[in-house]
Amino acid sequence: MKASNSHQSVNRQRRAGVLLHPTSLPDSLGNGDIGHQAYRFIEFLHSYGFKVWQMLPLGPTHEDKSPYQCLSSHAGNPLLISLDWLEDKGWLDRATIKNTETDDKYRVCCLRQAAENFYQINDDQWTEKISEFTQQHGYWLDDYALFIAFKNQYENKPWYDWPNSIRHRETLALDDARQELQLSIKQTIFEQFVFFTQWHEIRVYAKKHNVELFGDMPIFVALDSADVWAQRENFLVDNDGGMNFIAGVPPDAFSDTGQRWGNPLHNWDYMQTSGFSWWKERFRTQLELFDMIRVDHFRGLQACWQIPEDDETAINGKWVEVPGREMLFALNKTFHHLPLVAEDLGVITEQVIELKKLFKLPGMKVLQFAFDGNNSNPHLPHHHEFADVVYTGTHDNDTTLGWMSDTSNYDKHYLEEYTGLNIESEEQGIWSVIRIAMSSVSFLCVLPMQDLLMLDSKARMNKPGTVGGNWNWRFEWNQIEPANLERIENFMTVYQR
Repeated sequence: MKASNSHQSVNRQRRAGVLLHPTSLPDSLGNGDIGHQAYRFIEFLHSYGFKVWQMLPLGPTHEDKSPYQCLSSHAGNPLLISLDWLEDKGWLDRATIKNTETDDKYRVCCLRQAAENFYQINDDQWTEKISEFTQQHGYWLDDYALFIAFKNQYENKPWYDWPNSIRHRETLALDDARQELQLSIKQTIFEQFVFFTQWHEIRVYAKKHNVELFGDMPIFVALDSADVWAQRENFLVDNDGGMNFIAGVPPDAFSDTGQRWGNPLHNWDYMQTSGFSWWKERFRTQLELFDMIRVDHFRGLQACWQIPEDDETAINGKWVEVPGREMLFALNKTFHHLPLVAEDLGVITEQVIELKKLFKLPGMKVLQFAFDGNNSNPHLPHHHEFADVVYTGTHDNDTTLGWMSDTSNYDKHYLEEYTGLNIESEEQGIWSVIRIAMSSVSFLCVLPMQDLLMLDSKARMNKPGTVGGNWNWRFEWNQIEPANLERIENFMTVYQR
């Protein structure tokens, strides 16, 4: 059985990119956003010859800020909206916004004022644009806007704690709510319209600067999300949010008891009978936002680790095969261009490798996993293939300087043997790892921004398995050392990036 598309859907030009989530852009207010600094970052990438900007999922997050547990698999995070852009349009006057307890609340107040002014001004051109957007995105936006209205009404409680009639989506109750919560619904529609409009402008700007936008799509969705509330039939969840099994991974090198992620598992039987429509809708939205998409936990498209919900650890889970192959065939028939990259880290079986090869998908190699002294380690450069994307580290790793400073992370003697260097300092070590990444045969080399800035563990983005203190890192422009960037620019020339 051959894959339905023989062409390779990811641009395989040899090049380099930078991993940086928009929340990590410089900003005086809470998190970074997709305003002026995002444009400046695109100019920065272009000026040093980087051709890819990779980021984490862009969805609206829960309070823990994790972009991997979003309130929707379609919506953009309103906290990323540029307030300057709203001021430029004449919809926001920040001078009139009173001080609030938190930066997030300040942003929310600004968005409320902007929406109020937008609807009050009622400009014909903008009214037509938002109407067009609402129609185009109705396949997810209607349910999401209502979901957020209920979240606001019920003090942010998860949908499975809402009143029965709303939880069970009784038609009359929902019809009444659409009338009663009209203002709140219009607010969310405005925010999503603005987010997608701003993002489209960024994508156009990136294209002009020869920079591709590389997104990230978690395979699972959060239990408390518009997807599960509105399209429960796609998930192994009962009408009240109860689950017999949850997603996770078995014990491995990172955890003796495995990981319980708590996400609902997909109802693959239903998904298959519906022609994988939920997945098609998901990719339709992502392809509007990105030039390339990383499929997080790609091995879950071959088999999922199914853990009994009432177990405290992931030990007693079992692998359950899923029709990922059939789903990918369906997607390839629907979209003439499907530029996916498989996140194939962890314990990967032959079946997962076959699935990746069948659809000619690039995989990932991470140099922080390479130097354990085992010369058959797949992350070592002599095992890299042209179709791989090579990283020094990812958002889940320590920074390379932090990794280098703790020699229990790797076999220093083996690293020295491999590089032919006597590594006397951490700085020398990080340069050797960056050089290896740049020189790899892999068509794309991605460096986290923290590694470009030579930052230590304090700049780490996420520590898997921990709650709190993650996703907050931001950089400042004055952290950039031009001499370091010139050295990397030289690597680009030497290694034809």
